[in-house]
Amino acid sequence: MSLVTRCPQCATAFRVLPAQLSAKGGKVRCGKCTAVFDGVSHLVADAAPESVEPSPQLGLFEPGQRPRHVSTGPDPAATTVARRAAPEPGAPRDETAQAASEDIEFLVERPTPRRFNVAWSLMCLIAGAALAAQATFHFRTELGVLVPDLRPTLAAACDAIGCELRLPRRPELMSIESSELQADGQREAVIVLNAVLRNRAPFPQEFPALELTLTDAGEQPLARRVLQPVDYVRERGGAEMVPKGIAPGAEYVLRVPLDARRVAATGYRLYLFYP
Repeated sequence: MSLVTRCPQCATAFRVLPAQLSAKGGKVRCGKCTAVFDGVSHLVADAAPESVEPSPQLGLFEPGQRPRHVSTGPDPAATTVARRAAPEPGAPRDETAQAASEDIEFLVERPTPRRFNVAWSLMCLIAGAALAAQATFHFRTELGVLVPDLRPTLAAACDAIGCELRLPRRPELMSIESSELQADGQREAVIVLNAVLRNRAPFPQEFPALELTLTDAGEQPLARRVLQPVDYVRERGGAEMVPKGIAPGAEYVLRVPLDARRVAATGYRLYLFYP
């Protein structure tokens, strides 16, 4: 069963099928004036086409078939269009008549080309992999702590690209529990720094650097020295112990002799930090 709808802009009538009207909620585009209108609300109930022709909208679904206008009897404007759409045999085809013979276009969505979908998916996959690699590189220390089994793989990757896989450095979770500076009873002009470091983190951390400042009676600095882990860990197992760090919740007792022959110090300050 075919229906007749009329363009509200140019009053051109067209024959349509119910299935075509329901494709986009009844929205169609006039092929004559290109106006978009609701084909359902502009149906002509009492109009009947003078001649029965294939539905002009079939051209939208059958490649190569050009849609044509269908005129209706009662409407003069539609009759005029029908005469222009069907020229007499042998008469030259007028360009204006050809433009008027274009039918309404149903507003259907054209599928995205498959090649574009594949290319877009491939680019998204590459971007996601690059983002994951960047996050792994930036948080490699945390990953090595949270997933110990992953640490050898991360270390091998760092060796390949020239980066370094280190232990965490959280100075707020590392503290100096106690410290003392005293004279060495066996060596003159030598003072000994005794201190206890504690790792309060639930994961191992690097040994921190220590800044020791010797002060006078007015607490003015006289001398300053920065002790690296190799300066105070070597007396408790050697340099091979430094990469292992301080275990979670563990304490480390250090004892470092210092030459104080040129400094008449009466006090000191001791800080820890990560360079």
